[in-house]
Amino acid sequence: MYIYPDNLKSKATLWLWQLRDIGVIGVGLLLSVLALAQLRFLPPIVITALYAFLTIRFDDISILDFLKYACAFFLTKRQVYEWGYGKHE
Repeated sequence: MYIYPDNLKSKATLWLWQLRDIGVIGVGLLLSVLALAQLRFLPPIVITALYAFLTIRFDDISILDFLKYACAFFLTKRQVYEWGYGKHE
C-alpha cells in the first residue's frame, strides 16, 4: 500500500518506512544475504535488521529520532529550571 503525503511537502512512505529507507534496507538485505551465504558472516544482516527497526516511522517520527531526542533531553542538553514567586515576564 502506497501512502502519498497529506500536505505534499512531507516525504512519501511505504508501509512504515520512507521510500529511501526501503531502498537502503533492500540493498542491505541483498548484500547481507550474499555475505551470509558465501562467507558465513552474520554482522551485516544484524546491522540491516537494526537499521530497519530504527527507521520505522509512526506519525512522522522514527524510532531513531525518538532515541536521539530522549538522549538529548536526559543526557546531552542542559535543563534550566527557574523557581520563584511573582509574575513571569
